[in-house]
Amino acid sequence: MMMAECPPLELSTRLLIAEARLRGIEVEILDADDNFVRLRRGTKVEYIKQATRTSADTYIAALLMENKSVTKQLLREAGLPVPDGFAVRSVEETRILWPQLHGAGLVIKPRSTNFGEGVYILRTADWTPLQAEEAVAAALRLDSMVLLEAFIQGPEYRFLVIGDETVAVLQRIPANVCGDGLRSIRELVAEKNRDPRRGSGYHTPLEQIRLAETEAAYLAAQGLDFDCVVPAGKRILLRENSNISTGGDSVDHTDAVHPGYKAAAVAAARAVGAKICGADIIIQDLQAAPRPDNHAFIELNFNPALHIHDYPYEGQNRKVEGKVLDLLGYTNLG
Repeated sequence: MMMAECPPLELSTRLLIAEARLRGIEVEILDADDNFVRLRRGTKVEYIKQATRTSADTYIAALLMENKSVTKQLLREAGLPVPDGFAVRSVEETRILWPQLHGAGLVIKPRSTNFGEGVYILRTADWTPLQAEEAVAAALRLDSMVLLEAFIQGPEYRFLVIGDETVAVLQRIPANVCGDGLRSIRELVAEKNRDPRRGSGYHTPLEQIRLAETEAAYLAAQGLDFDCVVPAGKRILLRENSNISTGGDSVDHTDAVHPGYKAAAVAAARAVGAKICGADIIIQDLQAAPRPDNHAFIELNFNPALHIHDYPYEGQNRKVEGKVLDLLGYTNLG
């Protein structure tokens, strides 16, 4: 019986394999669909899934990071700033909370989803209970618990922690286009998607920008649609969430960030016992020293992508796959 052709490995896994081979490590692909590989050099054997799930982290560390509610509790206990908020299990529970939450922006998100799925952000203080209840109901379709958090204004950054070091820092900007005064949003997206760095399924450094229901709704809230012509120099955001997986851009800031934030990201990873961790932090000013009131941890990620730090939309290659191999004891012999 003939076997179907194997799909390509995710880019992060391919980067790890390439670096491993440069270091004289034997690589065996155990399951291409699952990006599962075995590394062997001498008597040392390691199993790796999706480039960053390794023996360095315990199973419980991944479960802690998967649960956003537990993560927040542990970060708060470690003295790290997190958004104020509540956890609810029904729309009815939320109704008594509106007086405490109103007067500021609000973030509504499922307890355990990834890639921004089910996250709703009501940025301004004039949201209505009906808007919030509809968002809670939608989030509850994805999880049995939903978090209601104060919206923290500012840019969001991904800090990649490997071992006891923050090895890369990246700003993630939601899917967007910049106008030229001539072309429509649809045309600008088509041009941006022609960038060979954009593809799908984590096989390329960036993902294609979509023009679907979520983007249409977000543009409509701005009084726009796909056929609107954008003034020259004006940037239009197409989505609320900043995930690279939904067409966002990545800008490297590793060398520009105040070292206090790098130390805070390492402290966050330690709070959940993680050796490999992606910490998402809202920071008002990257150069200003961290204070409790100028930054906040949004969540921790147990399976952070490597390729976004090697091939950012803007900035230099941080070659973070080598840090993973160093952590596992496969130092570069050359």
